[in-house]
Amino acid sequence: MSGRKVALITGITGQDGSYLSEFLLDQGYEVHGIIRRTSTFNTDRIDHIYIDPHSPDAKLFLHYGDLTDGTTLRRILEEVKPVEIYNLGAQSHVRVSFDSPEYTVDSVAMGALRILEAVRDYQQRTGIEVRFYQAGSSEMFGKVIEVPQKETTPFYPRSPYSCAKVYAHWQTINYRESYDLFACNGILFNHESPRRGETFVTRKITRAVARIVEGTQKKLYLGNLDSKRDWGYAKDYVKAMWMMLQQEQPDDYVVATGETYEIKEFLDIAFSHVNLDWHDYVAFDPRYLRPAEVDLLIGDPTKAKQKLGWSPSVTFEELVKLMVNADLINLNLPTPDGSQREDNTLNRRNFATIVD
Repeated sequence: MSGRKVALITGITGQDGSYLSEFLLDQGYEVHGIIRRTSTFNTDRIDHIYIDPHSPDAKLFLHYGDLTDGTTLRRILEEVKPVEIYNLGAQSHVRVSFDSPEYTVDSVAMGALRILEAVRDYQQRTGIEVRFYQAGSSEMFGKVIEVPQKETTPFYPRSPYSCAKVYAHWQTINYRESYDLFACNGILFNHESPRRGETFVTRKITRAVARIVEGTQKKLYLGNLDSKRDWGYAKDYVKAMWMMLQQEQPDDYVVATGETYEIKEFLDIAFSHVNLDWHDYVAFDPRYLRPAEVDLLIGDPTKAKQKLGWSPSVTFEELVKLMVNADLINLNLPTPDGSQREDNTLNRRNFATIVD
């Protein structure tokens, strides 16, 4: 192996994992990612940066594993020998967590604990420091107690997903204080991009806008339109993750824009961008309501700005238009402002992924 810094990412095939991989590769890292074994490939978001591992130019490597399998996680850690671990893997859909609570908790809460235990054992045995990042969520704040929400705001989770994230958050702090691990929690508020999963409300909206323009979709069915969220650009947020692990001391940080918008406002910008009125196309479906709603989330990023020097680079309106443009381009439709593809990802596989 070369003298490059080595990073290990769980959830590498997700939105955040793909952007973080790009960022770390640009920083000169050797990047390893854990992917689940399935009968179909799910690596579209990283295909454009993947090189056959037999090539001397390869800097991105994939390994089969799962957050529910502690033995394999330990084996991968021993083989890869990372100096940084980013735990981004999860069953991350809040509504789905109500339908699959056991799996959600096993992968999100116990998954984090399994990695922390593996890191503790590895570090104590080898003396090599491994810096650990735990992906927290604004959903942990849940039922609003304080506005805006900051690092010291009490948690009030309102879903199996957010309960599991709270557990992972406190275990990360516990291992930091008990075993002197360099372990950080990033409490990231909603962050979106053209790589957002199609079942999440923002991407569901922008994808529907493109399909309505194309003429292949008539209606968009949504649940609660009054929810308010603090939305940022995922590409900005992964940089904050990395910045946390470059500090002298580990700590926890809220990463947010400090602004909040209703889903209705997202709809306004998305549909207006293509000269449509969302009221003509959006219909209510109670199936998309959560058993326990989170009505208002807005983060206070003061600590991240002051200590990390981090700040968002994309406004809410720019983010919405960027996502609409990307989905129009995906369907080979012209964009209202002549924009080109946001990144180099493709909607089709262009090679066979090779993992260990």
